[in-house]
Amino acid sequence: MRARDITLIAILSASLTAGKLVLSVVPNIEVVTFLLITFTVLFGFKRAFMTSIVFVTTEILIYGFGTWILGYYIIWPMLVLLTAILKKTVKSEYSYAALAAIYGFTFGLFFALFESVFYGLSYAIPYWISGIPFDIIHGTSNFVIVLVLFKPLTKTIQDAMVKLHLGK
Repeated sequence: MRARDITLIAILSASLTAGKLVLSVVPNIEVVTFLLITFTVLFGFKRAFMTSIVFVTTEILIYGFGTWILGYYIIWPMLVLLTAILKKTVKSEYSYAALAAIYGFTFGLFFALFESVFYGLSYAIPYWISGIPFDIIHGTSNFVIVLVLFKPLTKTIQDAMVKLHLGK
């Protein structure tokens, strides 16, 4: 890995952390999903994957360690992988918005299943059910954020890369 890649991954990870912190006052509205999708499309699987790992590791430094962090080490790199697979066949922001929506709608279910490994189904089922209203907000906001911001941010980053003479 080159120094340029390491620097890029650090900047992208910092933008994920900053975006998450800025929106942390609004329940289940986040830009991490949107940014990871965008970073995967623009910078490729390897850089986006490493960005997701650095981001999750940074979360430990901010929020401490809990079982949820193990789920983050699965869910965020998985989003990068799914986006990379999707990128091979689609070019529309609608497909990425649909992926983001599905991710948001199923986020609580994923964590309920993951937490059931540690605490059992008697914990997981009420955990998931009580979070459904938040998952609805999460999925809907993810869809809107990606649909509205994907093209402008992608174009802005691509233009900056051209001006700075940076390649992929």
